[in-house]
Amino acid sequence: MHENAFINKPRRPSDPELTLALGPSKALWDNLIDDARAIGVADQEWKSYSKKIGWTLRLKQKKRIILYLFPATGYFLVSLILGDRAMEAARRSGLSKSIIKILDGATRYPEGTAIRIDVKKQNDVTTIKKLMTVKLAS
Repeated sequence: MHENAFINKPRRPSDPELTLALGPSKALWDNLIDDARAIGVADQEWKSYSKKIGWTLRLKQKKRIILYLFPATGYFLVSLILGDRAMEAARRSGLSKSIIKILDGATRYPEGTAIRIDVKKQNDVTTIKKLMTVKLAS
């Protein structure tokens, strides 16, 4: 289970606090943000929905939320919502069998299917970038 590194914190994490929490995964965090910015997802907004959930960084394209990044200790979780067309495109995009399994087991909501992926290595960032591209094209 993912545990946010910033539960019960009254203010958004500073960059040094984020670096300390993520450890070596901070480079992956920065890489993903840079990749998002390169494809037009440039707006960032820290949000805490409640103290019990902790802080989340939302990456947006104008007002549209593209990714949610949840910092944990030593890694982070990325969540995104894919509509039906984006789900079909993702399945056809050459993703690994393990990611297709995540897509198949993801929870479907009225606004789309919620995909959650732990990011612990560069390959995970590559997968998230592919999913972002699919979402933006749909």
